[in-house]
Amino acid sequence: MSGGDDAPPSTATARRSPRACTAIAGTNIALVKYWGKRDRALNLPATGSLSLTLAELGTRTTVRFVPGPGADQITLNGAPAADKVRTRVTAFLDRVRARAGIDRRAEVVTANSVPTASGLASSASGFAALALAASRAAGLTLSQAELSELARLGSGSAARSIFGGFVEMAAGSRADGHDAVAAPLAGAGPDTDADAERDTDAERDKIDSWDLRLVVAVTAAGEKAAGSTDAMEHSARTSPFYSAWVAGVPGDLGEARAAIAARDLPRLGAVAERSALRMHATAMAADPPIIYWNPATLAAMQATRTSPSTPVRTSRCCAPPATPPRSPLRWAPCPACCARSRLHPDRARAWSTRTPTR
Repeated sequence: MSGGDDAPPSTATARRSPRACTAIAGTNIALVKYWGKRDRALNLPATGSLSLTLAELGTRTTVRFVPGPGADQITLNGAPAADKVRTRVTAFLDRVRARAGIDRRAEVVTANSVPTASGLASSASGFAALALAASRAAGLTLSQAELSELARLGSGSAARSIFGGFVEMAAGSRADGHDAVAAPLAGAGPDTDADAERDTDAERDKIDSWDLRLVVAVTAAGEKAAGSTDAMEHSARTSPFYSAWVAGVPGDLGEARAAIAARDLPRLGAVAERSALRMHATAMAADPPIIYWNPATLAAMQATRTSPSTPVRTSRCCAPPATPPRSPLRWAPCPACCARSRLHPDRARAWSTRTPTR
């Protein structure tokens, strides 16, 4: 796989004419969790992970590179981005500019359909959409593997949001991180737009053959008390459970792959629950502890255990769809509000428009 700074620069035509590009990426929910880094600067994960990407929750981002002096302009959810966000996005855009051989400032407009920095992977969809929109706007044409690597530099989980459906992230072993990329599990989408146009109905039916839904219960408002990166590093330094957590992930990945291949939802649910509990146990055992749960979290967990083989009673806002999906699902009551989403059927998408030179 090629990637990093070895990729060819953009064409001269693309450099001369500013182009706006809009991309949409779905957020992804890890079933086998990602918790720990082997390299913070490159966002290299300590273990692999496995997730599913959602179709109706995520990020829409438009990027345009324009001539002239000045700082990048970043708008998030209709308002100027906070300094912390702007710094992070500008550092990411600097990587794109260096790779494309351009020195223009960027105008970025992005909006999340999930709460930002609340534990619903807004950074995953955000940097996946940014990677696709910024690279296209800069005149780069990257493979999906290269996009996954680029997105990972912004957020470790963003590498998975380049793809739809079930996606596995490799931990990799190279120091440069070129092998730490995500890939869809079998039958999860084409590699290029040309391939997408050649998809047949039968191929798409195969991709979407397991009709799943996911309920997201929002148990608290606002940002997380501890950012994921800092919390991961703190867990690695101080939790006595961290080494056991890392050692257990390969087994969970194998079990999750087997469950998905067999379309065995109870089996997949069991490994997802185990991975989540072990990840949170590792964080809780850190010194001082990292605790993301609250009473509503525990109430929701308890409710899903009251009747493991039949649907539980739900509030109106998260009731099951009128036509039940083909797979058996467990619906949890939401203490606050929730959003249902199907699996993302394909991958991150982008389109571009030419804008006058100025």
